[in-house]
Amino acid sequence: MTGPRYTRLAQSLPSTVPFVGPETQERAMGHPFKARLGANENIFGPSPKAIAALTSADPDIWMYGDPESHDLRHALAAFHDVDPANIVVGEGIDGLLGYLARLIVEDGDAVVTSDGAYPTFNYHVAGFGGVLHKVPYAQDHEDIGALLAKAAEVDAKLVYLANPDNPMGSHHRGADIVAALDAIPDGCLLVLDEAYVELAPEGTQAEYDIEDPRVIRMRTFSKAYGMAGARVGYAMGARDLITSFDKIRNHFGMNRSAQGAALAALSDQAWLADTCHKVALSRDAIAKIAQDNGLTALPSATNFVAIDRGRDGPYAKSILDGLVARGIFVRMPFVAPQNRCIRVSCGPAEEMTKFADALPQVLAALD
Repeated sequence: MTGPRYTRLAQSLPSTVPFVGPETQERAMGHPFKARLGANENIFGPSPKAIAALTSADPDIWMYGDPESHDLRHALAAFHDVDPANIVVGEGIDGLLGYLARLIVEDGDAVVTSDGAYPTFNYHVAGFGGVLHKVPYAQDHEDIGALLAKAAEVDAKLVYLANPDNPMGSHHRGADIVAALDAIPDGCLLVLDEAYVELAPEGTQAEYDIEDPRVIRMRTFSKAYGMAGARVGYAMGARDLITSFDKIRNHFGMNRSAQGAALAALSDQAWLADTCHKVALSRDAIAKIAQDNGLTALPSATNFVAIDRGRDGPYAKSILDGLVARGIFVRMPFVAPQNRCIRVSCGPAEEMTKFADALPQVLAALD
């Protein structure tokens, strides 16, 4: 009896996941975390309208979700003042990145990203046989000029830029991104990941013609809208590009309840504004905790803060391990020199208190 005949690509890839979930760690430890501050989830939660929509949709769960996400897509189009044909809805930005890689990347194709940037993008590119070319960060910012120069050098089909950035929380002005568009090489597509843009300062969003074929921008309901578990994201781009997703996407991948909840969340912009205010206050609280312990909080345009001890990656990992051992789930960047930091998600005051209580204990044990 023989097993399945895997592709050569699948046989060449390691068995891996971009992130180890906190639930996996909790099972290994045998107890839950006291504070879940590592996954960049919006601990403040979603709009009550979204929760009500989820609850009211329960009796209809026997039906598949609308494969066109018609109502949500049209509402998003009205919100962004574009045509519904410029929007595709998918299973979070992660799912959309997978579809994009499937649509664009073939074996051996060059793709450019920053060394240490969002690893799920790299995961999808590798899964379709792409060759990743990486450039370093510049002063904890993704380097737009270096990314596009590398794309021209290697004839890249995709170049990835997150604005604001994960894992550092830094951001570029939208005008600077627009100014860089003319440097995109022919045949290259800029993947503009804007997962955190609702939380960023005014002027962070790039303003350009939605029919520009050189750019695809991606948004999510996982961060500012507080619906990470619903897995709802969307991409906006030129009609021809967006229509091409219909060739390869999972048309029934979006569940009915999540579509309705996202539609309700979008309608509650007052709740979103209040959440953004709470996140800003929490960023200040994290910065104060860092300062009180002799650490430096980097400026953040997201719902997390990177905290710098001014030492190296192994030392930062020791801080992370000490916090985890005390029930505080945090993460850290993977690549030097950004891995000198730990990364702490924003949350309510009681979560910040737990972090504030544990951090000095960890530092005292290390110093």
